[in-house]
Amino acid sequence: MKNPAAFTVLATVLGLVSTTARAQAPAASRAEEAAVKNVLRQYQQAIEKLDTTGTSRLFVASSQVVESGGVEGTYHHYAAHHLGPELSEFSAFTFSDYKAAVQVDGPYAFATETYTYTIGLKKDAKTPIVRRGVATSVLRKNAAGQWQFLSTHSSARAPRPKK
Repeated sequence: MKNPAAFTVLATVLGLVSTTARAQAPAASRAEEAAVKNVLRQYQQAIEKLDTTGTSRLFVASSQVVESGGVEGTYHHYAAHHLGPELSEFSAFTFSDYKAAVQVDGPYAFATETYTYTIGLKKDAKTPIVRRGVATSVLRKNAAGQWQFLSTHSSARAPRPKK
């Protein structure tokens, strides 16, 4: 380069742009992670209310739900034929020890949730069902900028006895 001063200015400007882009990326990523966690929370709150009304908007139409080793089909099918009827048998459903880890990569997000859930049954309220659960989900950002579940896979087991 014939003009070292111009090179220095150009390098400095590019360095600032690069530094600014790096500084903004984590903030944008944190905002997207928070938006994904909000979708996870909305779904969790619906389950705790024992009411799936309106939850289909959280899922793409062609979503896939897998639960404890069984492919349940789309969320619409799962809500109508599995989750909804199951929730109608419960007197309560609560989550505790909840943790969520989210990684956003472009228009996709990958979530892992761990939790304990407790179910009260209408027919036997004295014997709650307690399970330790995990869910992994893939969400996609739609054209309107909303995150939706593309697929979700959950499983649970009885908690291990404390030593």
